[in-house]
Amino acid sequence: MAKWVYGFGDGRAEGAAEMRDLLGGKGANLAEMSNLGLPVPPGFTITTEVCTWYYDNGRQYPADLDTQVDAALTAIGDMTGRVFGDKDNPLLVSVRSGARASMPGMMDTVLNLGLNDQTVLALEAASGDARFAYDSYRRFIQMYSDVVLGVEHHAFEEILDIFKEGKGHALDTDLSPDEWKQVIERYKALVEEELDQPFPQDPREQLWGAIGAVFGSWMNPRANTYRALYNIPANWGTAVNVQAMVFGNMGDTSATGVAFTRNPSTGENALYGEFLVNAQGEDVVAGTRTPQNITEAARIEAKSDKPSLEKVMPEAFGQFLEICNKLEQHYCDMQDLEFTIERGRLWMLQTRSGKRTAKAAMKIAVDMADEGLISHEEAILRVDPAALDQLLHPTIDPAARRDIVATGLPASPGAASGQLVFTSDEAVELAGTEQKVILARVETSPEDIHGMHASQGILTTRGGMTSHAAVVARGMGKPCVSGAGSIVIDYRKETLTAGGRTFNKGDIVTIDGGTGELLAGAVPMLQPQLSGDFAELMEWADDVRRMKIRTNADTPTDARHARDFGAEGIGLCRTEHMFFDDERIIAVREMILAETETGRRTALAKLLPMQRQDFTELFEIMHGLPVTIRLLDPPLHEFLPKTEKGIAEVASVMGVDPERLRARTHALVELNPMLGHRGCRLAITYPEVAEMQARAIFEAAVAAAKTTGEPVVPEIMVPLVSLKPEFDFVKARIDAMAEAVAQETGVTVAYQVGTMIELPRACLRAAEIAETAEFFSFGTNDLTQTAFGISRDDAASFIGDYMKKGLIDQDPFISLDPEGVGELVQIGCERGRAQRPDIKLGICGEHGGDPASIDFCESVKLDYVSCSPFRVPIARLAAAQATLKARKG
Repeated sequence: MAKWVYGFGDGRAEGAAEMRDLLGGKGANLAEMSNLGLPVPPGFTITTEVCTWYYDNGRQYPADLDTQVDAALTAIGDMTGRVFGDKDNPLLVSVRSGARASMPGMMDTVLNLGLNDQTVLALEAASGDARFAYDSYRRFIQMYSDVVLGVEHHAFEEILDIFKEGKGHALDTDLSPDEWKQVIERYKALVEEELDQPFPQDPREQLWGAIGAVFGSWMNPRANTYRALYNIPANWGTAVNVQAMVFGNMGDTSATGVAFTRNPSTGENALYGEFLVNAQGEDVVAGTRTPQNITEAARIEAKSDKPSLEKVMPEAFGQFLEICNKLEQHYCDMQDLEFTIERGRLWMLQTRSGKRTAKAAMKIAVDMADEGLISHEEAILRVDPAALDQLLHPTIDPAARRDIVATGLPASPGAASGQLVFTSDEAVELAGTEQKVILARVETSPEDIHGMHASQGILTTRGGMTSHAAVVARGMGKPCVSGAGSIVIDYRKETLTAGGRTFNKGDIVTIDGGTGELLAGAVPMLQPQLSGDFAELMEWADDVRRMKIRTNADTPTDARHARDFGAEGIGLCRTEHMFFDDERIIAVREMILAETETGRRTALAKLLPMQRQDFTELFEIMHGLPVTIRLLDPPLHEFLPKTEKGIAEVASVMGVDPERLRARTHALVELNPMLGHRGCRLAITYPEVAEMQARAIFEAAVAAAKTTGEPVVPEIMVPLVSLKPEFDFVKARIDAMAEAVAQETGVTVAYQVGTMIELPRACLRAAEIAETAEFFSFGTNDLTQTAFGISRDDAASFIGDYMKKGLIDQDPFISLDPEGVGELVQIGCERGRAQRPDIKLGICGEHGGDPASIDFCESVKLDYVSCSPFRVPIARLAAAQATLKARKG
């Protein structure tokens, strides 16, 4: 008989930490804490395999699951001295989800399950606290109705708000037992009105309803969105954890809280968290009450007048501190903990590796390595390369004027400006038109995941540093200001009001997640300075990685940024990007529209000194590092005027009839430019263009060598080659120009000529092309287009549907397709090396900055990857991780 249920409690467990895939993260860690002898409420875990069975069998359960659940409930009862469903001595439980990958807030939880009109009397008698008993019952009705029965949460909140207003109460804790009984009757009436049936009183019916809701939540829209954002496979499933209830809302000697063993925003080695006296877990993150600091040091720093846990419950705090240290040492990582104190007794409800900002991840990894807790190699593997993007975003210029509207909590670092929006759907809609938005909400919920992802930053008026908005924003690397209580948001009027000022939807605001401030208007930003922990970890990564990291840079500014970020050369300089400057585009258009070679050469003579200066600056900035320059690539019509005004301007400069130019412009337009007259085909039709660019490169190399005192070895790349004769034709023009410049200057420039491999035929005929090509750079953007037969300009209209329907896991233009495009790259590498063993191999498409694609590049032993300047640090770390993974096999 298959084992579907694993129990834990009383210092032992049937599971363990290494059973994460089966028990989910929460279940595995509950089992591990039990095995460590920590105070964990007894319970059991229904495995992820049941979730898979559930969806594979029409949302049914295995035949023997109910028997195993009953046995596990009996075991909990034996440990607690209570009986599930008993009206006099009831066992109450919580039901929580637990996937193998942490998905905070994405799936559903039910607390206080087992309460009904009879068991609430037993709870009152056992606790001696009627207010506690009925508060717990109303919480259960509200949560169960929302999660399991589909009666929306806000409907209950509205009843409670109206009731409190009528009684003159400000807080939930102000209600008397009799008042809670009245609220409960209104809650039950709402359920019966909505569902035409009473709220379920049978605890077993409640339990299986909650189990079904947890499994059902694995496929709800917010969970699907979260998995898509974080590449979590749907077939992993979730486990269900059922635990005996412990209560943080049993009066002033009880509490509940959330904590991190280190600061998840900064990485500081200090306990960080919040708690509430006389509360249950959802109160801390929901923002309905302002939470208190756990440590006295944090309270003083926050200038809070509310006492810390350290002062209120010193004995429980001391025990909790010991457990935090024990768990961090055991897991060798920062832990995210949930706890409850029931009448002075501490209970641990969860531990997991805590989500953190990139800055914190960097510091924690470096600190733990310095503390001897982990190795340098483990520290390298601990930091998600993609998360480094968080460190590369602007922060507010300290010299800028700050028009502060309101201040909340600095929940996630960084700063952002954008249009104010109040719904997630609006955020997605505007972001789709490439507009930047700031999402402002009273509080966020998991349903806001899509809007948070689309926004530049998030602002909430409720919630603490561990609220949903704060945790999710930190994971996404977006700035967030939470708990800005002086702000009033009116969803109906679409306004935000604070300090007597009102902002409407569409107004520009700025949030500073480092200070917790909301500012009016757009504010000047500064680029980050990467040093300290960043520099140390990058040094360790550079010592480990095999591949070199270059950059795609077309301008001196790009090149300087890339060098600052550690680039080891330029892997792609797209010369066409240099042609769109106002001073140059006219000469480019003259060249294109000229009908004779003499006319083209006349226009090219105007461009030569400009190109020479461009290349000279790049060579000087790179100062002896390799620079790969791609000859003109796009179809010529991309440079031509699109308006009558533009045509008239060029005609005037050239002294020709505008009508004649208009006809020439129309003649050059191509229906499918991706497959048209571009790349090396231009150099074959108009060799004088390649000659001008080659001359500019060689003359620049001579000039830069004099300035830097070091020889410059340019790498000249011929684009879109599919035939060896194409490459040889263009290479002959380049070689001839090298000889001409050597004769004119008396300086012989060492150089290499290679090709960009971006067509399937070039991969297949790589051995032949390598006879004369000295390097290959795989242009995986175009190779993906030609391999799939998909235009990346049009793919967005349907690739999302492919991913939603499970036809592909990743957008192939974002992460390299290893099976198809990857095999073409592998063929090109193998055949190129077979012909020329010392051939230099690299990649210069956008995939060069994608960690998963870099893993592939390591597997085929490319010499380098090239990426945009701001992704250079990501590539450096990803390349080091790829090397370490390859060593482990």
